[in-house]
Amino acid sequence: MAQVIQIPLQVRFGDIDAYGHVNNVTYLQYLEDARVQLIHTPLGASAAPGTSAETSFNDLIDDDHFVLVGRNEIEYLAPISFRPQPVYVNIWITRIGGSSFEFGYTVTEKDGSTIYAQAASSMVLASRTTGRPIRLGDAQRHALETWQGNDVPFRRRPAQAAVAATEGAL
Repeated sequence: MAQVIQIPLQVRFGDIDAYGHVNNVTYLQYLEDARVQLIHTPLGASAAPGTSAETSFNDLIDDDHFVLVGRNEIEYLAPISFRPQPVYVNIWITRIGGSSFEFGYTVTEKDGSTIYAQAASSMVLASRTTGRPIRLGDAQRHALETWQGNDVPFRRRPAQAAVAATEGAL
């Protein structure tokens, strides 16, 4: 697998629901927090030739464009209770398309001994003017490729199985 970035996130008391564990919606906030931290971090060695190492992925997106979330998928594997230690979001790229890319995530202990959730987010680069997808540029693609790794090993993919069954019936 390529470079996986591990981002610590503090469990906040307000993240805990009536059942005494982190609410399911909060996991999506953890993924967003990790994603935002990653895209604002200097690229360093992930920068394309001719691009400053201090440039972030966000810097590679001009003011006329923005990145939208097209889809989230999450699989909850174990509950997180309130604790003073952070949880860790491991984040990487699983797929790069013409105007889209997909983040893969695991929410874990630092050493990976417990995986609390695994997830994927499909992102689309779009025009602020038209709202239509825009092709990824070479520098953007280069940064994403350095973070590219394996697909998220979801345990069940019922939506994909349903689509395959429907296509087979047609």
